[in-house]
Amino acid sequence: MSDVPLSAQLINLCAAAILLLAFAMLAQRRVLQLIDLFALQGFALFLSTLIVAVKTGQTHLYFSAALTLALKVAVLPLILRRLVQRLHVKGEVEPLINIPTTMLVGIMLVVVAFNVALPIAQLSATITRGTLGIALATVMLAFLMMITRKKAITQVVGFLAMENGLFLAATSATYGMPMVVELGIALDVLIGVIILGVFFFQIRDQFDSLDIHHLERLKDH
Repeated sequence: MSDVPLSAQLINLCAAAILLLAFAMLAQRRVLQLIDLFALQGFALFLSTLIVAVKTGQTHLYFSAALTLALKVAVLPLILRRLVQRLHVKGEVEPLINIPTTMLVGIMLVVVAFNVALPIAQLSATITRGTLGIALATVMLAFLMMITRKKAITQVVGFLAMENGLFLAATSATYGMPMVVELGIALDVLIGVIILGVFFFQIRDQFDSLDIHHLERLKDH
């Protein structure tokens, strides 16, 4: 362990925190707490990106870290909280399958993710190559959360958490994406959340609920 640079240890610690928060989000039943966990995950991603920027001197990563802090920790959680309050979303979220089963499936996905990422990480020369498996596991856990939740707003949180995992994977493999690409993705995510917020109001007005299963009624029209 002493042979591992301090910066790499800190990056691995942040990545581990991101993975633990992904599990916490998977087990969380309350919507507002779920949004808080997403903000914490965004903050861990910000710290990881900042450490990589300081260690490698990659200038664009400083911008990426600032963008992550502004968007994932401040703006998006604020928008989501406002949506929850205005839509009067109930505190409890009913999952499609029970939490213990979901967590067991999540553990299996993490094992698969690490085995898939291992040969790829061995080919990488970056100091963040050890976090590639965690990044892939975060993406898979976020996808699992999306398919095991009934409420539309929790699925959006799952989508945003998946984007966190993809960003961590990009940082792990190639020290991030070009700035133009990151700006485009950030703008797309922000606009997407705003559009989905309008969509939530339409669902609530039509069905008096945000349960996505009500959309199955549209099949008959």
